[in-house]
Amino acid sequence: MSKILFKLNGVPDDEANDVRALLTDNNIDYYETTAGNWGVSMPAIWLKDAGQFKKARALLDDYQNARTIRMREEFARLKKEGKNKTLVDAIKEKPVQFIFHLGLALLVIYLSIRLVIDIGGIGLKE
Repeated sequence: MSKILFKLNGVPDDEANDVRALLTDNNIDYYETTAGNWGVSMPAIWLKDAGQFKKARALLDDYQNARTIRMREEFARLKKEGKNKTLVDAIKEKPVQFIFHLGLALLVIYLSIRLVIDIGGIGLKE
């Protein structure tokens, strides 16, 4: 029976590739599912044999702990060098996209508040 090991939602390509290599190097049989054409399925790495789950989970936990330490060290180094990406950097990188998303968020907030006021106003008129 198959068993899910690792969900791929929002996982960077390098991490997914590392997990694939880790499983292959340790002779653990797996397969992947994608999000599908409409993005409604769950992209994940599944073990073909649930009996290998404990071994695979231990390997994955060790990998993720080492990756966490590596990423934190890299972030600290970039921060120390002043090269870490900030919100202002992201806005400068794609200002049109930022303005579009900000406008969209404000529109949703406005429409939500307007709906509540309109519904509340109906009760006051009667």
